Amino acid sequence: MNTIALPVQIITYLHDDDEGRKIYYPQIKGLEKQVVQDSINDQIINTVQELINKQYREQDSDSFAEMVGTFEIKTNERNILSLSLSNYAIREMAAHGLTFMESLTFDTQTGREYQLADLFQENSNYVEVLSDMVRRQINERQLSLLEPFTTIQPNQDFYIADKALVVYFQPYEISPYYVGLPMFPISVFSLTDISAEDGPLSVMATNS
Repeated sequence: MNTIALPVQIITYLHDDDEGRKIYYPQIKGLEKQVVQDSINDQIINTVQELINKQYREQDSDSFAEMVGTFEIKTNERNILSLSLSNYAIREMAAHGLTFMESLTFDTQTGREYQLADLFQENSNYVEVLSDMVRRQINERQLSLLEPFTTIQPNQDFYIADKALVVYFQPYEISPYYVGLPMFPISVFSLTDISAEDGPLSVMATNS
């Protein structure tokens, strides 16, 4: 008998303070294993705080005119939870603000958090394969770059959105500010030869 894998329950919380910070963030509930639920929720909160700290560090500021944190649930099915957390902040009198984003992908049965390398077979050439696909999209979409694209990083930012692996870059990482956060969706079906067996990409690629 197959076990039914229902989506996890998501609750939205808001941190709103007198420093002008309005941070929306998710927490999960209802998991059978409390230790797994606590681990995932703690990692979400830690990442929200890391994004806040990054704004102060990268913008070299101790205060902001506005700071808003939001999130999006990208995948919530088949015991896979993939979400993105973003933070926008602008200093007083600044011409524009900055948005940073971090993503988290979990196995909701074990609490395991996946890094990009974990999605692929050991000793696979996933960096080269993904870099070629990103390069092709850059050319097709005629994206403006700060310098010619060479390769993604082994721990490149990513999230999983149903049948796609989305690799993305932070502001100024490869492109000018006006480009935003360049995102590159890659079909999971194009990665089946190198996807880890029973890993998230293989799970999402099945039709059952």
